[in-house]
Amino acid sequence: MKVHVATFGCSASQASAEIMRAIVRDKGHALVPLSDADVLVINTCTVKYATEQKILHIIREAAGSGKEVIVTGCMPEVQLEDILKQNPQAHILGVNSVSRVGELLDSLGKIGKGSKRRMQIFLHQPEGFQSVPRIRYNPNIHICQLSQGCNYSCSYCIVSVARGNLRSFGPEEIIADIRQAVSEGCREIWLTSQDNGQYGTDRRGTGKNILLPELLRMICAIPGQFRVRVGMMNPFSVLPILYDLLDAFDNEKVYKLLHLPVQSASDSVLRNMNRYHSIEEANHVIRQFRSRFDDLTLFTDIIVGFPGETEEDFKKSVNWVEEFRPDKVNISRYTPRPHTKAWDFHNTDSRILTRRSNELHSISRSTKFATKNKLIGWEGNVFLSKEAKKQGTMARTDSYLPVVIPQCNLEPGVTCRILIYDTTPGYFLGRLLGSHGEA
Repeated sequence: MKVHVATFGCSASQASAEIMRAIVRDKGHALVPLSDADVLVINTCTVKYATEQKILHIIREAAGSGKEVIVTGCMPEVQLEDILKQNPQAHILGVNSVSRVGELLDSLGKIGKGSKRRMQIFLHQPEGFQSVPRIRYNPNIHICQLSQGCNYSCSYCIVSVARGNLRSFGPEEIIADIRQAVSEGCREIWLTSQDNGQYGTDRRGTGKNILLPELLRMICAIPGQFRVRVGMMNPFSVLPILYDLLDAFDNEKVYKLLHLPVQSASDSVLRNMNRYHSIEEANHVIRQFRSRFDDLTLFTDIIVGFPGETEEDFKKSVNWVEEFRPDKVNISRYTPRPHTKAWDFHNTDSRILTRRSNELHSISRSTKFATKNKLIGWEGNVFLSKEAKKQGTMARTDSYLPVVIPQCNLEPGVTCRILIYDTTPGYFLGRLLGSHGEA
C-alpha cells in the first residue's frame, strides 16, 4: 500500500509520527506524498480550536477521496464522535497505540480497500515508544519522550484528559533509547513530554524514584558528542527539584534553555486556570536559572483573554514581558476546549482577544529584537546541529540560540568558534573562525 503520514502538534507527536513512518516502511509499504496515497494516517493535535478544525476538515475531505483514513494522536481519545461524524469509516488508533499502525495496515490489506468494516485500537498503557526504529524528520535530531500524561489538571487543558495520568518511562529504557540514537549519528537529543519537570514523580515508593535531575546526569554520562535540549517544564513541577535541577543543567552537554510557561502574570487568572503556582514562584525559578547561567535563553507561553481576565490582569502580563524579556513567547488566544473545567466559563469578547493578542505580540517582538541586536559582534563556541534549509549549517550556542553559518561544509557534531555578524527575525548569521572537535 501507498501511505502518507501527516502529523500535527508537539514534539512528542512528531516523535510518534517518526515511529509510525518506520513501521510503515518495515511492513513493506511505500511512504508517499498525500496526492499519491491510498492510505492517509493523520496524527492529530487538539490543543487549539483552529488546529482541531483544520484536522476535521482534512478528515472530511479524505472521506470523499477514496482513501483509507487512520486517525491517531490526541483527538481519538477525547473527540472520537467528532472524527466519526466527519468520516464514519475512519480507522482509529489511540494515543498510546501508535506502534500498532502496522497491525492495522495488515488488517486493511486482508479485508480489502473500501470495506465497510471500521477498526480501532486503544491501549491503556503507552507501548513502543523507546528503542524502536524511526524515520526521523531530521537525521541529526532524536526526540526522546520521557513520559506520557500529566498529574495536574489546568482548567483549560485538554491534553491531560487525552493522555491521562502521568506514566514515566523507566530510566533504563530512556538511556538505552538515547544510546541507540547517538550510535545512529544523532547529535541533538530533545527530551519531551507533557511536562518534563514531573518525570519520575509517579514512581515514588517503587524503588525506582529517579527524578529529572538524576536522569539528566545519567543522559549526560552517555559517551559521545551530543547536546541535550530539555523541553517544557511547568513552574510548579520545577520548584520541588529546582536546586538539584540547576546542578544538572550545569553540564556542557545541556543547552542552557529554560522553557517555562507562565501563562499569565496575574495570580487571579492563574487561580482560575488552576495553575498550581503564583507568578512570584515562576519568577523565582527564572531568577535562579539566570543567576546560575548568564546566557540563559528563556521561552514561555502566555494565554491572552482567559475567561475573567481584566485589563489590569492583561497589563500585568505585558509588564512581565517587558521586565523579564523572554527570548520567545508563544502567545495563544484563549479558545475553550471540550472536557475541560473552563469549557463552561464565560468567554472574553473576540475583539478584546484580538486586541490583546496583537499588543502582546508587538511588545514581545520589540523586546526580542532589542535583545538580539545586542549580540551582533559576539564571538564564541557553537555546536553544529543540522543542515540549514538554505545553504549552510544551523548551529546552536550553549544557550540554544540559532546561528546559520552560510557556506559551511562541516558535519553536525563539530564545535566551532564563530562571530555573529547579523541577525534575522528567526536566527543569527555567523562567520566561521575555527573548529574545536568532531563527533
